[in-house]
Amino acid sequence: MASRRLEVPRGEKPALEKFLSKTLPNVDLARAKQLLQLGRVRVNGKLAKVGRKLWGGETIEVEDAAPTSAQPVTGVEIPVLASTAHYLIVAKPSGLTVEPEPNQVSLVELVGTQQQGFDVAGAKVPGVVHRLDKDTSGCLALAKTDDGVAALERGFEEKLIEKTYLAIVLGAPPETGSLDTAYTKTKEGKYTTLIESPRRARLSWKLVERLGPASLLEVNLDTGRTHQIRVQLSEMGWPVLGDRIYGKPVVGVMVPRLALHAVRLEVRVPGHEASATMPLPADLGALVEALRAQPC
Repeated sequence: MASRRLEVPRGEKPALEKFLSKTLPNVDLARAKQLLQLGRVRVNGKLAKVGRKLWGGETIEVEDAAPTSAQPVTGVEIPVLASTAHYLIVAKPSGLTVEPEPNQVSLVELVGTQQQGFDVAGAKVPGVVHRLDKDTSGCLALAKTDDGVAALERGFEEKLIEKTYLAIVLGAPPETGSLDTAYTKTKEGKYTTLIESPRRARLSWKLVERLGPASLLEVNLDTGRTHQIRVQLSEMGWPVLGDRIYGKPVVGVMVPRLALHAVRLEVRVPGHEASATMPLPADLGALVEALRAQPC
């Protein structure tokens, strides 16, 4: 976190740690208390403690705190597709979780080991604002700083980030289309559009190519629900190939893994613009070739 100077509006009387957690990007109440305990916060030039009351009009200075190092890990090299001062876009391979899970090396740990310059919530680790499923490959943005977390969060909230996917699905969807459906989690832990819910899921697609019994679609997400593309297309009768939860087997073709790939990511947040493209990986390219040879 960078050094910051804050002015408390007159008339506000919050506790200092609550003001910090509300005002500083990616700083929750626990982190604000930690900064105070480390002696990193001054109010009107004097060191402040947890529980300090504000009366309005104070000047607050928050000093740099050296980020803590994370344990290095070994694993596959993660290419960087684009980089700014506050975030980067990486090429996520299939088969890798984004965040740490027991007995698995994650994308975040690998990127944190292979790249430098991270300072997120006081740690030398990338900040996660959006995710891809373990078996989905493609473009993923990771924050370098707390400001990067705030910029990416703003981008998703204000529809200033566009995510485009390639999906190989069973069947023959129309050449273009869109879906706006309910979206919820079942008692069995799956997701569905078939149960009424105030939560909505929206996407659109266009056909790239007919592939024998399957189709290659370009899909744009308007919302970012868990498993959204997989669920919405499956429940329309066009499951993504290789989907072990929502899919169906394809006779005569070896499907290497989930046939879903985040091909492009564009960030249009003012002052934080960047974009990246990651072509279809070799395993899915080989699947496309195999499907072309199949009868419809």
